[in-house]
Amino acid sequence: MSTATVVRGALVVAALASVGFGAYGMLTDPYINDPLDVGVWAVGGAVLHDGLWLPLVCLVGAALPRLPWTVRGGLVVAATLSAVGLPAVLDAGNDHGNATLLPLPYLRNWLVLLGVTAALTLLVEGVRRARRARREGRWSGRPGRASRRSPGRAS
Repeated sequence: MSTATVVRGALVVAALASVGFGAYGMLTDPYINDPLDVGVWAVGGAVLHDGLWLPLVCLVGAALPRLPWTVRGGLVVAATLSAVGLPAVLDAGNDHGNATLLPLPYLRNWLVLLGVTAALTLLVEGVRRARRARREGRWSGRPGRASRRSPGRAS
């Protein structure tokens, strides 16, 4: 039995255990009055993910094939943060008579998360490019100094 088979089996067991734990919690939670509503919500989420979100991400990935994978990944993370956080950002001023409903600065938090996503994307892309330049001999490793080899000469 290969290591990949063992890892896949362990992941399947972990996933099934997680689903079982969630179902047990849903059925035994005293605050959930109608578990069928939660099931409908979960199925709706899966349909939205597979029917809308996944094709949209695939279309964007196909439309931007020349961008590095790090930038495309950063765009997917930013879009996911927006899809999850934008409803709270847009409804932040409307408390529906309950001041504790949306008490946080959601716009600021959303913008901070987008900024962190952009910074991490740039950092990973910069490291990736520096490694490639070092591997190809175009960077000496010292800031401000070019490599002694000329880019056109073979070693």
